[in-house]
Amino acid sequence: MLHLGFVSAILADYDLESVLRFAAEHRFKCVEVMCWPADNADARRYAGVTHIDVDALDVQRVKALTEQYGVYISGLGYYPNPLDPDSEKADFYREHIKKIIRAAAQLNIPVVNTFIGRNPSLSVTENIKLFAQHWPSIVQVAEENNVKIGIENCPMWFTDDEWPGGKNLATTPAIWDRLFEIIPSPILGLNYDPSHLIWQMMDEVKPIYDYKDRLHHIHLKDVKLYRDKLNRVGIMANPLEYHSPKLPGLGDVRWRHFFAAVTDVRYRGPVCIEVEDKAYEGSAEDRQTAILTARNYLSQFL
Repeated sequence: MLHLGFVSAILADYDLESVLRFAAEHRFKCVEVMCWPADNADARRYAGVTHIDVDALDVQRVKALTEQYGVYISGLGYYPNPLDPDSEKADFYREHIKKIIRAAAQLNIPVVNTFIGRNPSLSVTENIKLFAQHWPSIVQVAEENNVKIGIENCPMWFTDDEWPGGKNLATTPAIWDRLFEIIPSPILGLNYDPSHLIWQMMDEVKPIYDYKDRLHHIHLKDVKLYRDKLNRVGIMANPLEYHSPKLPGLGDVRWRHFFAAVTDVRYRGPVCIEVEDKAYEGSAEDRQTAILTARNYLSQFL
């Protein structure tokens, strides 16, 4: 019914076989596998991880590994800024997304997860115009290959370098509606992460009901909102000044209500743990512990 997995970015030092072996040994059914370019220089936390290099894709080996370990790939992940104000970078990001979509088709993987992107210095209205200009060609490739696109709803605004608008446009239901009006194709949907609604002071459960037909993939991440810090700096401060990503069960997401909604709408498929909790970054053992601690908490709902 619901298939518990994790996002491979947290195991950046592993190769694909080691990721799948870890998943199999610890009772996971699936993994979202990162597909950044092998020669990328992105130093952002959890970015730049390459567990499948689509520029040197070995279809038979990937399929053999998933069969050997009995773990399937829930989606291919790549999270750059496809609307970057640097047009050369943006072009590269968009073309790499297309490569990943074609690779997913070859591997029989149903979804590619990414960001819409955003020019942080422009308004939502101006960024929607950029979306209308650049995203139809990406969706066309997805339609031609029968691969869904799951857009994670992370604002990508945390620190000064992403100020003032963040680097991902698809942050709220109001904006999702406008994007889906411009590109009504059901192939474009959400890689839904409830934690990002929490720190935007929004209901993290209601969108599951409202966008049940657009739920292409789900991330399981929690977040802790520090009310005392928020009371000092206010919501106009950089968001990391008043919140922190946490493992599921250690933050403010209402997981009982979340899973009630997911099952209510008859979602079937992957729910993948995404680890971004700094308390579990000290060592490889800490990162493994993070995945397993999240698994243990979430198992009550699965």
